[in-house]
Amino acid sequence: MPVPRNALALRRENGLDQKKRPDPMRVIVIGAGIIGVCTAYWLNRHGMQVTVVDRRSGVAQESSFGNAGILAADYAAPWAAPGMPGRVLAHLFKSEAPVALRASLDPALWKWLVKWLGQCRAERYAANKRVMQRVARYSRVQLAALREEYGFEYERRIGYLQLLRTPRDVEAAQATLQVLRESGIAHQLLGAEEAVAMDVHLQDAVHVGTPLAGAIHYPDDESGNCPLFARLLAAECERGGVEFLFNTVAQPVQDAGDIVAGVRLQDGRTLPAQAVVVASGSDAGDWLARLGVRVPIYPVRGYAANLPLRNDVIGPRRAFVDETYRVTVTPLGQRLRIAGTAELGARGPALRDKALRTLVRTAQDWMPGMLDFSRATWWAGTRPMTPDGPPILGPTRLPGLYLNVGHGSQGWSMAAGTGRIVADLVAGRTPEIDLDGLDIGRYARKN
Repeated sequence: MPVPRNALALRRENGLDQKKRPDPMRVIVIGAGIIGVCTAYWLNRHGMQVTVVDRRSGVAQESSFGNAGILAADYAAPWAAPGMPGRVLAHLFKSEAPVALRASLDPALWKWLVKWLGQCRAERYAANKRVMQRVARYSRVQLAALREEYGFEYERRIGYLQLLRTPRDVEAAQATLQVLRESGIAHQLLGAEEAVAMDVHLQDAVHVGTPLAGAIHYPDDESGNCPLFARLLAAECERGGVEFLFNTVAQPVQDAGDIVAGVRLQDGRTLPAQAVVVASGSDAGDWLARLGVRVPIYPVRGYAANLPLRNDVIGPRRAFVDETYRVTVTPLGQRLRIAGTAELGARGPALRDKALRTLVRTAQDWMPGMLDFSRATWWAGTRPMTPDGPPILGPTRLPGLYLNVGHGSQGWSMAAGTGRIVADLVAGRTPEIDLDGLDIGRYARKN
């Protein structure tokens, strides 16, 4: 019996004759640092139902909290560089040092060091630097788009200086300058007087005897407050429907076909998902090992200090790095973030005197009499380093499992870009940049 015309119209009005829309893809992100938040944002923009799980009580409370604040797409470079092994050995017994190797029986450390040494050759350094800059420059574009769309204010400064104390530092920088020229990256090699003219606070440093042979200026690089940006973007995520679960630990769940089908929380709940993205920083290696996925990520310990400027002082105009000690100085309002040192084999939360002396030495050398050490606050934590430098992005051999890990000290510089890249891959889209040198397959046959 034919359906009356008015009944057909009623069915159309109620949508009963239309195909049911599929439910949005459910994705779980492990980690609520700057990497996890940016990933969640782009997944949400692609129309997915996103849950972020983190063991801490809020956003950006681990590596992102102690971030140096540098958005240095053009300065981005791997820690595995020519001459770096000699530098590590040369600083073993010095009172201040940019790097430290502590005695350890941890086999993971020695396996990582072997891979790292193999990446310290000039040709590998140049190739890895290009990969890192490709990602960081793409990320700079994505970050600018977010800043323009939402009007975020996060204590941003424009420009970045790489300070070279000695002629030896200038000579060692030639490999970097060659890569910059070949890549067409805006930069300028400055003499000592030109560097002082670029930022007049350096005049006081030179006056008290701090050596300065020159500098490299990166006009397109910038700096800003990483945890503040992460909180601002997380708020936009929540407005878009992203759920954040804090103070909880998630374990992976696999089905009979080895597909990663969600996570199990510490309270016993199981959250099903079509995809899980691991963005948990230094913890990623242990988490993935439970699934038989091996990644050469090692937690390299770093330090940071927040040092208020004296009330009568105007600080540096832009962020800079002391190339000798590998310590960065970032202006954040009326205070400075001093960050640096890399300790291999260090465990536990202790603040080590040698590392703190390195930060203090650098701060006093470049800003004599400008800082109020009585109100200083200190931070120590780990940064997830790969032996070659670039992060590990994209799918694994296990269906449903994706990675956005291994950014080292460049997480803030790469977060907006790698978040979008991984979200595109989860959504089945082709990322906007070449992913050569970024996938897990570059490491182990098992993967």
